[in-house]
Amino acid sequence: MRSFFTVSIARNVGIVVAVFGMLIAGTWAAVKSATDHLLYQNATSTASSWARYLAENVGDLEQIAAGEQPSTTSMTFFKGARRGGQVFRYEIFNRQGYSQLASDQDKIAPVEISEFSIDAAHSIAGAQPVVAVKEGNSPNLPSFYAQAYVPIFVDHRPIAIVAAYVDQTDQRDNFYRTFLIEAVLLCLMTGLSFLIPMIGWLRRTREKQQADRHIRFLAYHDALTGLANRTQLIEKLEAALAVSASGGGGFAVHFIDLDRFKEVNDTLGHDGGDFLLKTVADRLRAETRPDDVVARLGGDEFVVIQSGADGRDEAGAFANRLISALRPPINFNEHELTATISIGSALAPEDGADPERLLKCADLALYEAKASGRDCVRFFLAEMDGALQARIDLERTLRHAVLHEHFVLHYQPVFEAKASHQLRGFEALLRLPREDGTLIPPMAFIPVAEDMRLIGEIGIWALREACRTAATWPDHLTIAVNLSAAQFELGSVSAIVAAALGETGLAPARLELEITETLLLGNSEAILDELRTIKAMGVAIAMDDFGTGYSSLSYLWRFPFDKIKIDRSFMQGFDASGQDARAVVKTIIALGRELNMLVTVEGVETEQQSAFLSGTDADLVQGFFFSRPIPDAEIAAGLITNFQKTLPTHAAAKSGKPALRIVGSAAE
Repeated sequence: MRSFFTVSIARNVGIVVAVFGMLIAGTWAAVKSATDHLLYQNATSTASSWARYLAENVGDLEQIAAGEQPSTTSMTFFKGARRGGQVFRYEIFNRQGYSQLASDQDKIAPVEISEFSIDAAHSIAGAQPVVAVKEGNSPNLPSFYAQAYVPIFVDHRPIAIVAAYVDQTDQRDNFYRTFLIEAVLLCLMTGLSFLIPMIGWLRRTREKQQADRHIRFLAYHDALTGLANRTQLIEKLEAALAVSASGGGGFAVHFIDLDRFKEVNDTLGHDGGDFLLKTVADRLRAETRPDDVVARLGGDEFVVIQSGADGRDEAGAFANRLISALRPPINFNEHELTATISIGSALAPEDGADPERLLKCADLALYEAKASGRDCVRFFLAEMDGALQARIDLERTLRHAVLHEHFVLHYQPVFEAKASHQLRGFEALLRLPREDGTLIPPMAFIPVAEDMRLIGEIGIWALREACRTAATWPDHLTIAVNLSAAQFELGSVSAIVAAALGETGLAPARLELEITETLLLGNSEAILDELRTIKAMGVAIAMDDFGTGYSSLSYLWRFPFDKIKIDRSFMQGFDASGQDARAVVKTIIALGRELNMLVTVEGVETEQQSAFLSGTDADLVQGFFFSRPIPDAEIAAGLITNFQKTLPTHAAAKSGKPALRIVGSAAE
């Protein structure tokens, strides 16, 4: 490819040089032609003027033309004119065109043998001067001169023809000197006016070619590590399968995942994670042969195609070498990282005859390696086929759901933490129905949707649908929707939010968007700018799962969140941890008070937890104690039927009180 672009640039430079040369040559020719024309005009004008001057000052011109000797006065004039230097010869012809007298630098005398001049005859016949410009080709002639034959008329009667020979050598040299200077200057100016934009064009062309090279590179390579990307990996797998089908032997596909990569990102940030990924890529390259392929699929997932793998033993030994190569510590700034990897391996052609099948087999084997404690190798086994088929079915269901908007939203109520537990709004939670109507758990399909890069489109649908449903509720109820990192990768999230609000008519103040700190670990400034734009619309921004990460506190002072949502894990450990969970929850609530942020506690499942939170400064609560997530149809029925409804929940059965109460209803 490099030679192609080198040839292209050389060809372009050759064309530019040729065009520039033609332009300079054309400019030179044009100036030369103009100079020759001006020189001719000057020579003919000068010669004609001298001839007329002679005719006007020789009183006996008619007599001389008749063959008589010139008078003393005329001789004096001829001698003076001859000494003038520029006119080196005079001739006087009779009216028939025959010479009668010649005056040159040697003598002034009638000619001994009269000679006929066709130019003289033409001048008398045409009653106008005949002028010729000539190059001197003998020692007694100037190198460049002009001769003019001027007919003389008295009372419209021709009496003689006067010829003047004028030396124009100096004038020609001056003209050519001037021409040379002007031509060079004009060529330089023309060249500059051509070359400056041409240099810009060449630079833009080179930049475009470099950009094209970069685009072509990115089309088949991972931008961070320079490894093959998924597109190139699929092509390499197809080529390897074709060779294998023709008797070229088998190969192995090793699906590699870094163990606990999220912890590196959480502790060292985006730069530390990128450094680790690039180091892993370099070590994988070092352990592979030229015929092998190393690819990065995204995140911390890598794939190695081991060419010529002769069975499971050879593939296993190779995979274990990869694990060993990744174990030495990696130094980043002043931190020492120890990276381990889990590998799922599949063999071709026995485990699959197409790229997607092989990758899925290796991926399933990777899940087994993770489940076995990580830092190990597992091969695809026949009994995993059931799981593979289930994964394929789930992917098919997801594609169909995205295409036909076949998802549904359930809504979990959010109540005031005070004993009255008045309803303040709902959180929208995504559900995926199976063909039989049962629901696939989010933890089962959301990771697959992320792998398929569908989560962004799903998030847009969920936002729009939640806003549409909430617009039918009383104006004081809010709706909370989760934002994922994938939605930010699709483009302007603020534009997506504005479009959803515009389409549904929901007031911005009724919408709350929830994010987790992992969203901010990447390009946090760009994401924070987007969140500021959304907040300026009047939409509330909440930090979800607060307390589970490492950097939550650092983002609280960088961005004015409207709400903190304490992660459900604190309530799950509430009863077993004694006073510890209570102290942490109270501390987070106090922090929210200091920062003027509302605090919601998630995962409230017991009456004891609810009673504890009623005595704190918490603002809002949600959890199974109050209500499970419910379809929008049940919410609508609750709002219509006396604005009050007891939902069939575990909590309602235990407490004997309504699990859902609508604030501001006619019943209250």
